[in-house]
Amino acid sequence: MKLDLVGKRYWFFLLSAVILIPGLISLMIPPGLQVGIEFTSGSQMTFRFEKPVEQADLRQALTDTGHDDAIIQRTGGGDYIVRTREITREEKDKLEQGLRERFGAATTLDFFSVSPLVAAEVVNAAIYAVIAASVGMLIYMAIAFRRMPRPWRYGTTAIIALIYDVLVLMGIFSILGKFFNTQVDALFITAILTVVGYSINDRVVVMDRIRENMSRGVSKAYETVVNRSLVETLGRTMNTTLTTLLTVGALYMFGGVTIRTFTLALLIGIAAGAYSSYYNAATLMVVWENKEWKTWFRKRESRPAGA
Repeated sequence: MKLDLVGKRYWFFLLSAVILIPGLISLMIPPGLQVGIEFTSGSQMTFRFEKPVEQADLRQALTDTGHDDAIIQRTGGGDYIVRTREITREEKDKLEQGLRERFGAATTLDFFSVSPLVAAEVVNAAIYAVIAASVGMLIYMAIAFRRMPRPWRYGTTAIIALIYDVLVLMGIFSILGKFFNTQVDALFITAILTVVGYSINDRVVVMDRIRENMSRGVSKAYETVVNRSLVETLGRTMNTTLTTLLTVGALYMFGGVTIRTFTLALLIGIAAGAYSSYYNAATLMVVWENKEWKTWFRKRESRPAGA
C-alpha cells in the first residue's frame, strides 16, 4: 500500500505542536535554560578524591565553606565537576584546604574562570552563528532551485523547519535543566550548528527529489509529486539517520561526561531534523502551494453565527 504522508500533514503538524509546546512553555519560565559558566561567568573545578566521597557529603562541605550555590556533577570515573560563582585563586586554595581537611587527600585536576565580558561575547557569537547559518541556507536553496517556480519557497520552508528543530532542542534542554539540572555550555552551540548542517542535508535531498519529479512530469498535482518524493527518499533518510544516531548514541554512553551534553543535543537535534524535513518542511510547501489557509478562513467565515 502506498504511503500517503502528505495527506496526513495536519496530523503531523499536530504532533509537531505537541512536541514543541511543552518546551516553549518551559523556555518562558525563568531561567529558561540552565546555562553553564561560559554564558554567565563563574568558575569550574574538577576534584579527584583518594577515598570515595558521596555527592551529598561534598555538597554539604561546599555549603559549609560558603558555596551553597555550587553545582556538582559526578563523572563516570568518580571525579566531581564543581561549578561556582567566579572565585579568586585565594578562594580556590581555601576551598581545596577545607575539602582536604574533611575528606583527606584530594587533587584538583583543572580550574578555570570565565569573566562576564567573555560570557557575553560567547552568547553574541552563538546568536550570530545561528543567524548566519540560516541566511546562508536561504541563499543556497534559492540558488540551487532557481529554475523551479517560486524558488524562494524552498529556502523559506526549510528555515521554518530549521527554527522548529532549534526550538525543540532548546525546549527539551530547558525541561531537562529544570528537572535534572542539565546545563548548556559552549559545546551546546556546536551541537546546534551541527544539527543545522545535518538538517540542511536532509532537506536538500528531499527537495531535490521534488525538483526531479516535477521536471519529469510525474503528476500535475503538486501534492502527488511531493508525496512521491517523500516516499522515494524515506528509506535513504531513515538509514542515514539511524546509523548516525547509533554512532552518537555510543559516544553518549561511552564518551565521558565532558561531551555528554553535546552528544545528547546531537541525538535530539538529528532526530528532530529528520522528522521536520519530512513532516514540516515539505508538507508546508504543499500548504503554501494550495493556499490552504484561505480555505480555512473561508470555512470559519461561512459558519453560522453562534456555531
